[in-house]
Amino acid sequence: MADQTQDTPKIAVSGLHKRFGANQVLAGIDLEVGRGKSLAIIGGSGSGKSVTLKCILGLIKPDSGSIRIDGRETTGLTGTAREQVLARVGMLFQGAALFDSLNVWQNVAFGLMQAHGMAAKPAREKALAAMAKVGLEADLAEVNPAELSGGMQKRVGLARAIAPEPEILFFDEPTTGLDPIMSGIINELIIERVRELGATALTITHDMKSARRIADTIAMIYQGKIIWCGPAGDIDHCGEPHVEQFIRARSEGPIALDVVRA
Repeated sequence: MADQTQDTPKIAVSGLHKRFGANQVLAGIDLEVGRGKSLAIIGGSGSGKSVTLKCILGLIKPDSGSIRIDGRETTGLTGTAREQVLARVGMLFQGAALFDSLNVWQNVAFGLMQAHGMAAKPAREKALAAMAKVGLEADLAEVNPAELSGGMQKRVGLARAIAPEPEILFFDEPTTGLDPIMSGIINELIIERVRELGATALTITHDMKSARRIADTIAMIYQGKIIWCGPAGDIDHCGEPHVEQFIRARSEGPIALDVVRA
């Protein structure tokens, strides 16, 4: 039986490797997220952020390494065992990833009905409650997602993520494509809902303002490894040259030199 004491990390990743052909994307990722804590993973495009997240979700099988949730190894889980893990997870996808064929409340209730087997009427009530928590009025329930702005679609995606009251929330680039004001609103909604649920959160992002705001801890991936991990408040004076170049958006530095040499 998995060790589920209070000291056991909610998510623990160690020695994670993943290669696609000749491309070594993950070269030994080590990460831990404590219960009720929020971790943001930053890094450039192609650094392995999304692959790490997909490995944790079980969408991609790593070549080697360990992924434990509540102390239970999950890398080999399939079928019902995998579904039981995913039932405890909420996910806000990049671009919201809403279904055009479903209206707003049906999108929000999708996981409740498909993964949790909830009937339509109680699922709709729960969807409306989740919508209210992200500032969506009930009169939007029957609207098609295509009629909503990007920011409103992101709110629908967040409502869908929190509707099942998950233990773990994953956020994939939650502020991408949003203006600064809407980005700030989404960040605050994420903070409020994570705290309300007491959930553990893992975010992948290149938006440093968002990372600083929503995360307790920030980790940076570079060349398939975590090169720095620490409290969000420490990142601006961490002293790691790759991290400092990235967070200050400098064109010159060790990351640029590697690009030139490649």
